Parts: sequence; C-alpha cells; structure tokens
Amino acid sequence: MSAGGWLLLALVSGLLFWLVAIFNRLVALRHTVRAAWSDIEVQLKRRHDLIPKLIEAVRQYAAYEQATLEQVVNLRNASAARTRPGERGEAERDLEQALHRVIALAEAYPELKANRNFLDLQQEISTVEQDLQYARRFYNGAVRQYNTRIEQFPDLLLARLFGFRPEDYFQIEEDER
Repeated sequence: MSAGGWLLLALVSGLLFWLVAIFNRLVALRHTVRAAWSDIEVQLKRRHDLIPKLIEAVRQYAAYEQATLEQVVNLRNASAARTRPGERGEAERDLEQALHRVIALAEAYPELKANRNFLDLQQEISTVEQDLQYARRFYNGAVRQYNTRIEQFPDLLLARLFGFRPEDYFQIEEDER
C-alpha cells in the first residue's frame, strides 16, 4: 500500500472513530436525561402517596374545607395522568399551590396544627419538596447539556441522522416560565 493509501486509511479511520465517539456521547447524555427523569418521577410518586394521608388528616379537623381537599385530589390525579415533563411541570405547579393552601389551613385550626400526624406529614412533604427540587435541577441540567449537544455542530448532524430529539424541561415555579 502506498503512503497515500495509508494516509487515506488513517483519515477514514479517524473520521469513523470521531463519529462513533460523538454518537456514544449523545447516547450517554440521552440516558442521563432519562435517569434524571426517573428520579423526578420517584419524588413525585412520594409526594402523591403522601397526599391522601394529608387530606385525611385535614378532613378530620376541617370538614367544611371539602372543596379545597377535593381540588388537591383532582390535581393529583391530573398530574399523574401527564407523561411529558413540560405538561407534568404545569400540573405539578398547580398541585404544589393547592398543597400550600391545605397546609395553610392549619393556621385556622389550632388542634390540627398541634396534631402529631399532621406535623409529621407536613415535615415529610417538606422533605419531598426539597428532594424534588434537587432532582428537578439535575434533570434540567442534563436536559440543557443534551439539548445543547444535539444543536451544536457537528453533533447535530448525527443527532438528526439518528433521530435524537430535544427534551422538555421540567419547570414547576411560575417565575421560571
């Protein structure tokens, strides 16, 4: 083989290696986004599992707040039915606001505010909210990195060729819109 043939073989091999490296990096980022979304779903499930317990604790003391309690249950069910991160974020924002209203009811009911079960649930929800915030930040960072990579040249060429699509951010707070 001539020197030109070796040079051509080296260039083709280098290009192929480079393309495989880009593809593998895109796949790894996509899996990071999926794993991060799974973490968010775990936290949302924890939150959703606590809601019936919280509703029952409040219902015992605040029977005439039935409309508020039903709204929380309906928002919980609506959120669970959503699968896309953007849609789920909107539903979770509404649910979070309704949960804050339920917890604020304790101010109007001193015996509820002193109830150990309610206080424990309130603490658990607070912990879940913090864990959810951390998971959301990690997920959104992974999505940002992934979306940036599939939009940058030359990665975008392989991303388009192999069907890599942008992911939605998971936003809860109103001021992040």
